[in-house]
Amino acid sequence: MTDYPRDMRGYGQQPPDADWPAGARLAVQFVLNYEEGAESCILHGDSASEAFLSDIIGAAPIEGQRHMNMESLYEYGSRAGFWRLHRLFTTRNLPVTVFGVAMALQRNPDVVKAMQDAAWEIASHGYRWVDYQFVDEDTERKHLRQALDIHKQVTGQRPQGWYLGRCGPNSHRIAAEVGGFSYNSDTYADDLPYWDYRFAEPQLMVPYTLDNNDMRFATAQGFNSGQQFFDYLRDSFDVLRAEGGRMMSIGLHCRLAGRPGRAAAVAKFLDYVASHDDVWVATRLDIARHWRERHPPKRDGQ
Repeated sequence: MTDYPRDMRGYGQQPPDADWPAGARLAVQFVLNYEEGAESCILHGDSASEAFLSDIIGAAPIEGQRHMNMESLYEYGSRAGFWRLHRLFTTRNLPVTVFGVAMALQRNPDVVKAMQDAAWEIASHGYRWVDYQFVDEDTERKHLRQALDIHKQVTGQRPQGWYLGRCGPNSHRIAAEVGGFSYNSDTYADDLPYWDYRFAEPQLMVPYTLDNNDMRFATAQGFNSGQQFFDYLRDSFDVLRAEGGRMMSIGLHCRLAGRPGRAAAVAKFLDYVASHDDVWVATRLDIARHWRERHPPKRDGQ
């Protein structure tokens, strides 16, 4: 099985000592996905409306026409949801990493300014919020370059982090070859960062999450109430903190967690995290820099 392209072993029974700053038992990382204005829409040149991650559970794409209800649900995220979540984090002075879709950031300079004024990390979430599973490689490479160009135009600097999200079979290789990122988060494979040695240059993978994620409010068998969300986050936090030397990612979306009843659960969890003094709340770039310093890539890839 030496030619099997997947790593099923990982760190095994002996994960490395994370050595988080100040002896923290757990690194906690909040991601705010900013996608509104880059979703599938015929106004964006797409053939059909968006059907993914909204309060219209199980929505079907409408071919050739606008879906006004879907558009307004996404608009809620940029118009109201973002600002509610922004207040929750800035009043507590907590760091955030934004997964910002380039087209979405480009449409709302006020939001970008608020992110920068709060000293949030703005990582790239690609050029478009679309599924790249069947997108040809040339188009995907073009979109990555467009994402980098637009990101630099609207933020003033190149993104150091990358998360495409709905990636395809070529996405990891393209990011490694074209991106030059400090980290790539298109993986859910571990509770710690790890190095991917499959390409010419080792690529640092900082895993993301789909379970500690408000997207489950918009999927079957997901969260039905803010209390369920809080309970799940708290239980994940408690287990990882008890194990020690782990990382916990929490994924939020402006149009989902930005709703009042869900934002209340986020606020409750932020205060729960703050009640522990042995936790490091960091950006993903902070974690990537720490890992590069403490656990640099090995020359033999082993």
